[in-house]
Amino acid sequence: MDFTINLILVFFVFSFVGWCIEVTLKYRQFGRFINRGFLIGPWLPIYGCGAALITLTVAGLTPVERGIGTTFAISLIVCGLIEYLASYFMEKKFHARWWDYSQKPMNLHGRVWIGNLILFGIGGVAIIHIVNPILYGLFDSLSLVSREIIAGCLSVVFLADYSVSHFVLKLVKIGVESSEADNTEAISKDVKLLLSDRSIFYRRFANAYPDVIYRTEKVKARMEEIRLETEKFRLEAEKRLDELNQQYEKNKAEWDASIRAGKEQLRETLEPTGFIKSNLIEKQNQLISLLYDESTATAPAKTLMSEIEHERLRLEKRSW
Repeated sequence: MDFTINLILVFFVFSFVGWCIEVTLKYRQFGRFINRGFLIGPWLPIYGCGAALITLTVAGLTPVERGIGTTFAISLIVCGLIEYLASYFMEKKFHARWWDYSQKPMNLHGRVWIGNLILFGIGGVAIIHIVNPILYGLFDSLSLVSREIIAGCLSVVFLADYSVSHFVLKLVKIGVESSEADNTEAISKDVKLLLSDRSIFYRRFANAYPDVIYRTEKVKARMEEIRLETEKFRLEAEKRLDELNQQYEKNKAEWDASIRAGKEQLRETLEPTGFIKSNLIEKQNQLISLLYDESTATAPAKTLMSEIEHERLRLEKRSW
């Protein structure tokens, strides 16, 4: 009985601590006080459940192992599982996702991510090895009856808070389901309009989750439509790229031949005139050597051959 009462008190202590953490983080993000959580009071049961389950699990393993590494692993797994299941079932029930880590690295369906899991592990180590010994010392300073009265009063207030908050969530669910919008921003406006003429408790909830993501069937249908359009565009782009690659392979040989012909034509066009003349003279000399025979040549042919040789020597001596 003593352990159970202490565990209930641990639940409420860390529910309050979690609420303080969330309020501080949202104040830094939005610059104003936001009463976080779907409950009216200053507590977030998801934190309390995590701390209580870690305490219970580690206590069950005390005879076997109670090292820091084991505590870290248990805390990471237990709190990660609680966060994932809470996100999943609340989305299924109320058509809204209260937190989304889709843009975070190493996330699982946007419900948990590695950064939070590591913090859960570190927090669990701090709870078991630092905070709980202090809390249990404070609890032991009170009589069992006093602790039972405190735990009982807190439980009654908590259950009353849960009942009222549950009705608020049902109203939110009605607003979400009745909305004709197909995007989460428009649905959020519809919900705030629905809650605007209600009591302060209803209006508080509308402001508690400014970044809530609504997932109605229409929103899911619109998201699926966008996904299909994106997939269609991707397939068309891949098809066009394949066609261009095939066209390139088909024309590659023709392009290579055209390039070679162009290079040859360019080479012939840019070849120096002097070089062409030199080649021409060389070939003329080769032809004359084949046709001219000194033993049978006539006097005029010998004279002409001498003049050609003289002019060739003059040309070779020139540098321009």
